[in-house]
Amino acid sequence: MHNKKKDFLRKIVEEDLKSGKYKEVVTRFPPEPNGFPHIGHAKSISLNFGIAKEYGGRCHLRMDDTNPTTEDTEYVEAIKDAVKWLGFEWDGEVRYTSDYFDRLYAWAIELIKMGKAYVDSLSEEEIREYRGTVTKPGRRSRYAERSVEENLDLFERMKKGEFKEGEHVLRAKIDMSSPNMKMRDPLLYRIKHAHHFRAKDKWAIYPMYDFAHCLSDYIEGVTHSLCTLEFENNREIYDWVIETLELKPPRPYQYEFARLNINYTVMSKRKLLELVEKGIVSGWDDPRLPTIAGFRRRGYTPEAILNFCEMIGVAKANSVVDISQLEFAIRDDLNPKVPRVMCVLNPLKVTIENYEGFEEIEASYYPHDVPKEGSRKVPFSKEIYIEQEDFMENPDKGYFRLTPNQPVRLKHAYIIRCKEVIKDANGRVVEIKAEYYPDSKSGSDRSGIKVKSAIQWVEANRAKKVEVRMYDRLFKTELPQGLEDLNPDSLKVIKNALVEPAVIEEKADERFQFERIGYFYADPIDYSDANPVFNQIVPLKDSWSKKKKKASAPKAQKPTQEKPQKEGESIPMSAEEEALFERYTKELKLNSEVANTLARDSKLSSFFEEALKSYPKPVTIANFVTNEVARELKQRELESLKYRPKQIAELAKMVDDETISTKIAKQVFEEISQSGEEPTKIVKEKGLKQISDPTVIKEMIDEVIAQNRENVKKYRAGNQKLFGFFVGQVLKKSGGKANPKMVNQLVREVLG
Repeated sequence: MHNKKKDFLRKIVEEDLKSGKYKEVVTRFPPEPNGFPHIGHAKSISLNFGIAKEYGGRCHLRMDDTNPTTEDTEYVEAIKDAVKWLGFEWDGEVRYTSDYFDRLYAWAIELIKMGKAYVDSLSEEEIREYRGTVTKPGRRSRYAERSVEENLDLFERMKKGEFKEGEHVLRAKIDMSSPNMKMRDPLLYRIKHAHHFRAKDKWAIYPMYDFAHCLSDYIEGVTHSLCTLEFENNREIYDWVIETLELKPPRPYQYEFARLNINYTVMSKRKLLELVEKGIVSGWDDPRLPTIAGFRRRGYTPEAILNFCEMIGVAKANSVVDISQLEFAIRDDLNPKVPRVMCVLNPLKVTIENYEGFEEIEASYYPHDVPKEGSRKVPFSKEIYIEQEDFMENPDKGYFRLTPNQPVRLKHAYIIRCKEVIKDANGRVVEIKAEYYPDSKSGSDRSGIKVKSAIQWVEANRAKKVEVRMYDRLFKTELPQGLEDLNPDSLKVIKNALVEPAVIEEKADERFQFERIGYFYADPIDYSDANPVFNQIVPLKDSWSKKKKKASAPKAQKPTQEKPQKEGESIPMSAEEEALFERYTKELKLNSEVANTLARDSKLSSFFEEALKSYPKPVTIANFVTNEVARELKQRELESLKYRPKQIAELAKMVDDETISTKIAKQVFEEISQSGEEPTKIVKEKGLKQISDPTVIKEMIDEVIAQNRENVKKYRAGNQKLFGFFVGQVLKKSGGKANPKMVNQLVREVLG
């Protein structure tokens, strides 16, 4: 057995084995083949196959193919590929619910004969109306009094295809007043005149999930049927079917765990299908999608995805995982594995006038702290290309790359300095005339020249042209609702990027770290020798974030000698910056990390100071400036922002006086960054004002409690971890508008 801390499901499995309830653990992964599996399925795959493997059991792969109108063999193959790629093997052949259609039909006949099922002829609208509400019991259909003989006859004729779709359904006869809405005579079979990709045209009726799933588990000898939380209320039907049919033990039991939700993406197969069918993405394997095929094509590794699933753990309450955790997992996996090479996305020519000849510089693929070896020869001559952003004619404060007055090191090579700037007719810099210091070669530098950074470069005549696809989040909002939330900049294609020749000629790997840019993968479909294509897997951690994390507290005295900056390392503050830091921490009571960010960036600090004039409460404003505003300023200049400090102050005020929540404030910020509209106007027009009326919130809490009676019992029996579940459900019901503090307080009062 494994030595990691065991989650609640593994504890159940161990107890069942220890007590002798089961001799062997049998799990199953039962997807419906109506779309490509996504990262949420990866969690379920990891859990079901992982538990079976850990406890010496078996895991089945079963296609839940009970809806012929949406299913296809393409999806079956995609599911099989995903399971294999993640490193798992299913027991025996792939299983299908359609393999059991005859047995399921026989059990349905048995329920009819027992008086536990009947053919109902109500319309879909009438069935919905008769079901009642969470506070009002339902009423049974008048057709429930049909005789066993009439039900058997109608059900047989349904099977033969004598009726139209929707004309009849088969329902279980349970309890129309049950507090669990799922138990109010649930549907067992419906009519569908559709060709089934495996059963062909044999059947005109198909079983519903609640009937087919538990019986398929029983047929296969499954012991632990692991489902996501949305099936929690279905467990009562699961047990009812097996117990009513008096099936011989051993029998399966259902257990629920929290599904995986990630911000800035959608997991609904319906919404993913819409993106594919409308051509918004290139297909199910588009690297921007959360499908396993998409992650695979983007360059993610199975190890990273499985590590991510292990990292987030197995919980009993739903929550939203920050996508940065997934990005951390892939960086963590790739960092010790992949070679580092140099790439220039936006080339700027540099002519080194005092260099003659040509040489090849030996350069390691891996930094000193990576336990791998390997090197390549990097060509060097008087003509090279650097990144356009690595030269600035009129640099901002804190800019440490090449300027007319500041030399810089070429990674693995020499220090150069700018002699002349060549511009085109429009005033755009097109070339730098430079000189190098012959005794400054990396590894044997005797020049005595101090530089503050090293930049990437490629030799002009031997560099290889590649296409680079830069990916950002598909949605611009944290919890996207629809296509209106799409990020228009989710894909940027750079056609004329340049890489050092070893990337193409030596092919040391299919994944690389392009230094100072990110991790990249040779596209498995579009890559060719004539047109090499690389997909960005994930960017590197932002260098400014690295500085913030490593920044030490300001020193009382400025160092006598300024040291050159190493990549990712903090530079000591100037006297002016130290004074700002002192004011921000002591007078304005900002935390040291926020104060450090503001003090070191003149654009941010001036924006912050201006906002304070409109609303003199610094903490919320500072958080907006150092997060949202700072993120925008990485992409554009201060003057090009569509909003002004006064609008950020206005937004902060609405958060402080609880007019809107922090979550809604982020949505409003997205809006003002696009439109420049006033925040108060956006909140008013879109009805985003926070709900703080205790009467309204209390009604929502009552509805949530009525829908989750089993969880209420568990909470009151001592499972205090469910408190977060109830708070989350109420906030979800309010569309994120309910005042979180009030929700917490009232939920605690109501639950007792």
